[in-house]
Amino acid sequence: MSEPHETPAEAAPRRAGENGPLRLGTRRSELAMAQSGQVADEVRRLTGRPVELVEITTYGDVSREQLAQIGGTGVFVTALREALLRGEVDFAVHSLKDLPTAHPDGLALAAVPVREDARDVLVARDGLTFEALPEGARVGTGSPRRMAQLNAYARGHGLTIETVPIRGNVDTRIGYVRKGELDAVVLAAAGLNRIGRIDEVTDFLSVDTVLPAPGQGALAIECRAGNTAQDAALIAALAGLDDPYTRAVVTAERSLLAALEAGCSAPVGALADLLADGQTVKEMRLRGVVGTTDGSTLVQLSTTGPVPETYDQAMALGRELAAEMLAKGAAGLMGERAH
Repeated sequence: MSEPHETPAEAAPRRAGENGPLRLGTRRSELAMAQSGQVADEVRRLTGRPVELVEITTYGDVSREQLAQIGGTGVFVTALREALLRGEVDFAVHSLKDLPTAHPDGLALAAVPVREDARDVLVARDGLTFEALPEGARVGTGSPRRMAQLNAYARGHGLTIETVPIRGNVDTRIGYVRKGELDAVVLAAAGLNRIGRIDEVTDFLSVDTVLPAPGQGALAIECRAGNTAQDAALIAALAGLDDPYTRAVVTAERSLLAALEAGCSAPVGALADLLADGQTVKEMRLRGVVGTTDGSTLVQLSTTGPVPETYDQAMALGRELAAEMLAKGAAGLMGERAH
C-alpha cells in the first residue's frame, strides 16, 4: 500500500556526514514525537552529534477508517521506510507493534531498546476499575485483540459490556470518556507513560486478563542496512541502545504473529517473559491468544523453553506455539489474514 508522505524541504536526499546532524524520521502524533524525542536524546548522548526530527505523515495518520478495515499491517510505517530508503532520513523510530513481521530488504533493525510496561490500561469515568463498570458499560477500543479478550473476560465474570470501535490520538480517545460518550477506553500503558499521562489510568489490566499486542511497549529503531561507511557506523552506534532481553522476547512474540499469518490488526495477543528460580533465569515462557471479537471463542495457549540465545531460537519458540494454536482452531478466529 502506498502512503502519502510529506518531505520537508530540508530533508532532501543526502547522506549524513560524519559530524553533521542525524535526521530521525518520525510520525507527527504526540506519542510518536515523544518517543522519537527520547530516542534522539539517547542518540545524541551516544554519538555526540545533533539529531533533527523529520516529521512524516503516514497513511494510518490520515485515514479515518478503522484499522481493521485498512488492514493494519504497515499503515504507520511504510512512509517512514520509504523516506529511509530514499536517503531523506538516516534512521526512524517505530512502535514495534506497528511493524509488519516481514522485514524489508535494505533496512536493518538496529536497536530494540528496553521495553516499557507492556500492559493495557483502562481510563474510565469516576475512577472505575474494569470489574466495577456498570451493566452494559460502553468501552472504546480500536483493537480487535482487546475486544476479544475484554468480552471474553466479561462473559466469564458475569459482566455485560459493549465494546465500541474508536480511532484517534490519546486526547481524542480519552475525550470520549470525559464528554460522557463512553464509560471507558482501553489504551497501552507504554504510550501514556511516554507522554506523561499515566496518572489518568483508573485500572491496569493484568496480562492474565488481556495479553498485549506482540511487541507492545517496545520501540524499533531502523536504519539503512550498512551500504556505506556512514550507514555501518550508525548501525554500530545505535546498537548501544539495544536491549538483548527485549529483542529476544519481542522476536518470539512476532514469530508467533508471523506463523499465524496474521496482520497487526488481527485479534492476536502475545507476551514472552523469563521464568526465574530465585536469582537464576531458567526458561522463557510465551503466551498467545486468538479470539473472535465478541469473546465467545478464544484459543489461549502457552509454551516454555530454554532462554533463546540466538534469533533462530527465539523464532522457533513462536512457531512452536503458533502450530499448537492452529491445531486448536486459531486460523478460523482471525478474520483478516495477511498474504
